[in-house]
Amino acid sequence: MNPPKLGFEESLHANVVLKELCSGCGACVLVCPFACLEYREENPNLAKRCEMCGICSRVCPRFELSQEALERLAFGREHQPGEEFGVFRRLVIAQATNDAILRVCQDGGVVSALLAYAFDNGVIDSAIVSDTNKGKPWFAMPRLISASQDIPQCAGTRYTYSPSLLALQEAVKQKRKSLAFVGTPCQIQSLRKIEASPLKKYSSIVKLIIGLMCTECFVYEGLVKKHIEGILGVSLNDVKKINIKGKVLISTKSGQTRAFPLQEAKQYTRKGCLPCTDFSAELADISAGGLGLDGWTFTILRSKKGEEIFDDAENAGAVRTRSVAEEKFASDLLLKLSRRKKKRP
Repeated sequence: MNPPKLGFEESLHANVVLKELCSGCGACVLVCPFACLEYREENPNLAKRCEMCGICSRVCPRFELSQEALERLAFGREHQPGEEFGVFRRLVIAQATNDAILRVCQDGGVVSALLAYAFDNGVIDSAIVSDTNKGKPWFAMPRLISASQDIPQCAGTRYTYSPSLLALQEAVKQKRKSLAFVGTPCQIQSLRKIEASPLKKYSSIVKLIIGLMCTECFVYEGLVKKHIEGILGVSLNDVKKINIKGKVLISTKSGQTRAFPLQEAKQYTRKGCLPCTDFSAELADISAGGLGLDGWTFTILRSKKGEEIFDDAENAGAVRTRSVAEEKFASDLLLKLSRRKKKRP
């Protein structure tokens, strides 16, 4: 006999939202077939009476997550004892070769370069990335793009949370057929759970999943408004780039660089990030992060599909690579941050 289906209030509201475990990914809002849920203040909220279908709990990254089952789904095997940061096929340090990308990217521009290559060679017809709200500087928001020309304006990291999964609804509406998704570890866990459900309406169009290494995201009103604009006195319209390299670095369009200790930023960590135990987006096809590198991206090729697309991009001259052995510090930092997050309760 099949177990009874739980509604939103019995499952996610009681066991995730009220316990402040919700990542804010928006997956439950996305997949609700009756539009019972709405996304408000980084949480799902009932917009009307729940129809008790039980679908929302099947896609939540904070509810009954089986890492091993999702690894088997994504890679055909579980991670081995020596793979402390998840299943992988190869590690490389990489950099975009396009000067336009390098001028606006966060580190080595690898994610932007791979998306541009995939667009220009017909691998994808769209991509979901994060962008900023034009009326609210440095406030992250989802964006569905449809050409490589859209990539430079979305490049870089905001450090505030974008519920990028919500843009999948628009991709389905536009009848997109081959989409790349760029997101954080929790969002990618949700994508894999959507694939496992299976909710083919959404999962069938996703052809490439790129994960961003993430220790946590920060509350916009805290980090950006209170600290950067308020305490540092930096106009948000003058901010060119925000980066974290052991400390928070604010680069301005006027040519200045302001810095403050990372520990000061930690007070603005989103509560929904605290339960996360995945630093390096272990369920992605490709994972990417700066890891203290200057102008390069530490890249983890996890799936066969991800490795093939990366290799094609490298052979086409879209990215250049060098050995991870040249940057032992970055490899050590990957292990350190992965271990630290896995110790979280």
